[in-house]
Amino acid sequence: MPTDENPQLDGGELVKESSDYLRGTIADELSDENDFFSKSNVGLLKHHGTYQQDDRDARATNRQQGKKGKEFIFMVRTKLPGGRLTSQQLLAELDLCDELGDTTLRITSRQGLQLHGVVKSDLHAAIERINEVQLTTLGACGDVCRNVMCCPAPLTSAAHKQAQDLAHAVADYFAPKTPAYHEIWLRDPVTGEKELVGGGESVEPIYGKCYLPRKFKMAVGFPDDNCVDLYTHDLGFMAIAENDGVVGYNILVGGGQGTTPSVETTFPAVAEKLCFVEPEQAIALAEAVVKVQRDYGCRTNRKQARLKYLIHDWGMDQFRAKVEEYFGRALTDSRPDDVRGFNDHMGWSEQGDGKWCYGLNVENGRIADGPSRQLKEAVREVCRTYEPGIRLTSHQSILFTDVEAEQREGLVDILRKLNVTPTEDVSAVRRWSMACVAWPTCGLSITESERALPGVIDQLELELEQYGLSSEEFTVRMTGCPNGCARPYNCDIGLVGRAKEKYTVFVGGRILGDRLNFIYKDMVPADEIVATLSPLFAYYRDERTAGETFGDFCHRQGQADLEAWADKFSAAGVDE
Repeated sequence: MPTDENPQLDGGELVKESSDYLRGTIADELSDENDFFSKSNVGLLKHHGTYQQDDRDARATNRQQGKKGKEFIFMVRTKLPGGRLTSQQLLAELDLCDELGDTTLRITSRQGLQLHGVVKSDLHAAIERINEVQLTTLGACGDVCRNVMCCPAPLTSAAHKQAQDLAHAVADYFAPKTPAYHEIWLRDPVTGEKELVGGGESVEPIYGKCYLPRKFKMAVGFPDDNCVDLYTHDLGFMAIAENDGVVGYNILVGGGQGTTPSVETTFPAVAEKLCFVEPEQAIALAEAVVKVQRDYGCRTNRKQARLKYLIHDWGMDQFRAKVEEYFGRALTDSRPDDVRGFNDHMGWSEQGDGKWCYGLNVENGRIADGPSRQLKEAVREVCRTYEPGIRLTSHQSILFTDVEAEQREGLVDILRKLNVTPTEDVSAVRRWSMACVAWPTCGLSITESERALPGVIDQLELELEQYGLSSEEFTVRMTGCPNGCARPYNCDIGLVGRAKEKYTVFVGGRILGDRLNFIYKDMVPADEIVATLSPLFAYYRDERTAGETFGDFCHRQGQADLEAWADKFSAAGVDE
């Protein structure tokens, strides 16, 4: 933990320590004449669920008109444990995106929702209105336990209910307890009145005054359905079910996607098995892990502050011993169960109670209307007409739940009427793809992602059709920088921004998500991505074993073999 005797603390640590539990001077700056916040408050605002950003498209336009400076806007993220909300809550978020945002709403890869393009003068109203429909942005960002993910399948099985109940219990338990959020956002900024819900104690019982060294991500999933990518989290609860009930959890620790290529000591990692705990021990074990990270995670260099680096530096034996010390008892070894399936929950499925669920593929999570299709209006009409339950997936899509059998045809009719492609008509490669936001609003992005991937998928669809591989399921994920927000390091094909319109191409991961991929080619121009992958598709078509996936094939062959094949393929001008 930070002390006066340790002068080498990262600057952000000092800001948190002196912030009076995340208050800073946010309230004062909310009403000043600037369209931005000071640097120290920008860091604190993340814990409240919002990022200050610069619209680089608008800035470029302004420059052409002789205007200088940044074009400040804010992203506001709603935390939704397990991706669960109601139709009325989703409609409220859609209204907000029209009235206070950029007219679009975005589903995140962690089952949350994001408003984009909110200006500072509307920030208080946006967060207040989210809370008015019993949602929150508190802890959606920042150095705390982030949104707790969970398999969103609305199945009536006891195991699924237990898993989803755990996700909500963990989210509640690790939510920041400071009353600063309520003081700043849920009272009238002038009169100080209108607090909507009560605050907590000023002292954070788990986090302390400096919170965690970095973000901490958790998820609950199943061996036969790893739809939440358990191996990419700081802590994963792998639910072990017997006789339709969860008997305990294999605990995974140390996953993380972000890396900085110029810093050799940073790297992506898949989690490792720590132990097995019974259901009633799950939260206590999580608290022990979080507190070990709180007390021993790096606070001098944010690039090495995630749990994966602590485990790497200590080794699993030392880390396990320290967790046992905090947990107060010896840990039980993990059970042999491991991930073996991944269901994206798209299309129609029975819930087990006579009702149905429909998974609607939302490309890259962006709910928007345009000249050729009206996705936002379609979602609105479905919610108003049938009032289904809503669950969001880790692949940025929507589940409409609790649909009566007689409503199924009408729901799809609404989609077709508004030119929204039903999931059944979406290609496999598009259905299994996703991208981060990237340019122009994310300050870390080097190049395009969300706006670039659809065009890449258009080309991939044609290429795969030529090779007879259109029905093959494999993951394609693109990010605008190496931070990995769309989890590009454990998928079949990862496309990671390295320079303007240039990407590193990774291959060799897989849908199951329990293995890192590897660099196949670096600094590939955007318009050469598909041509770079094309020889690998030909190789896979001709040399795969029975049932072998594309990622498994690339992993088996290895980088050197794939490159040698591609060179021969190109030199020979192989007939496709």
